[in-house]
Amino acid sequence: MRSPMVITSNGFLSSRSRALKASKTAKAVPPVLFSPISFKSWEKLFSSAFPGSLVSSVIITVSTTVATLVVGVPAGYAFARGKFVGRWFLGGWLLFSRMMPPVIFIIPLFLFFNRLGLTNSYLGLIIAYAVSSVPLTIWTLKGYYETIPVDLEEAALIDGASRLTVFTKIMLPLSTPALAIAFLFSFMGGWSEYLVARVVLQKAAMYTWPLGIFTYAGQYTLAAGRFAAASMLLAVPSMALFLYSSKWLVSGLTLGGVKG
Repeated sequence: MRSPMVITSNGFLSSRSRALKASKTAKAVPPVLFSPISFKSWEKLFSSAFPGSLVSSVIITVSTTVATLVVGVPAGYAFARGKFVGRWFLGGWLLFSRMMPPVIFIIPLFLFFNRLGLTNSYLGLIIAYAVSSVPLTIWTLKGYYETIPVDLEEAALIDGASRLTVFTKIMLPLSTPALAIAFLFSFMGGWSEYLVARVVLQKAAMYTWPLGIFTYAGQYTLAAGRFAAASMLLAVPSMALFLYSSKWLVSGLTLGGVKG
């Protein structure tokens, strides 16, 4: 489940304007359109515990994405080309697990992780995120691998290539668009998730950014400048990653396995 804060293009522009205002001006009602530029909010942001939350999010998100791709990519290929017993049942079970609302797993997840000693640990959150992302990655790669002609693999096998060589040298390069999609979904799922992180991580020193940013929003008070500065900072990596990956997607879609 993603964070309740969703940063749209309008929200990004609003955060940018508030982040460059003084604290009193940033939370003024009605809003002040023209005011002197101030970096006090940024100074307070980086002098607080928020940079530690940002580092925690980077560690957890990168680890989750790597673990998801390491497990999901070969599993997707196995589901597309393999003929093992129980393939359809296992694939249906993975798909069914994605249909269930994540909130119903919160209490069992906490009890299970608490018994295993995985609460208040990065490993526990990485496992939770990876388990959630792997089924979608498998189905994404499975569907894409099935669109690639089997003749390419058979020709390579006849020429003496092993199944591993076929997978790494032929299938992986051809599946660039699907890999980019799986990467984006896994990254964004771990980067912006709030609810599971709230349950697993209970120590403020280990907070991810969705938890850390809401320490600036209390019941009766709001550090509007720091909240806006943090929102602006966190939107930049997501936007940059999406723009870079979109170019990769377009270039991958224009490639073909067979030359005419």
